[in-house]
Amino acid sequence: MIDTDAQLAYSIFWAAYAIAFVVFFYMMKRLTRFLPLYGLRTLLLAALVALLLTPVESQIFENWWIPAWLFAGYEMILGNADAAGRALFNLGLAGLVMLLVWLLDLVRYRLVSR
Repeated sequence: MIDTDAQLAYSIFWAAYAIAFVVFFYMMKRLTRFLPLYGLRTLLLAALVALLLTPVESQIFENWWIPAWLFAGYEMILGNADAAGRALFNLGLAGLVMLLVWLLDLVRYRLVSR
């Protein structure tokens, strides 16, 4: 069972991670505004969201979620290919969902810009 200190640290981590992501996303949005194509700008931002916000459940603790890129990298270093594959599967699935969202956004942009 997880004690309250560990649960508090887990909550603080996710709060700090969310705040850092919002700041990083805003900075990347400002940086990519110089790209001439709307589709390229939004594709880069969608890839950023899929890469950094995809979670995977911890194998050790129940109901604890970890960023998939962090979990996959750590498990690859340790040589645990099954766990890394699970995290990479989550990343691939999130990438497909964001690709669908990106395509729908391009359709919306095309319809609005006419």
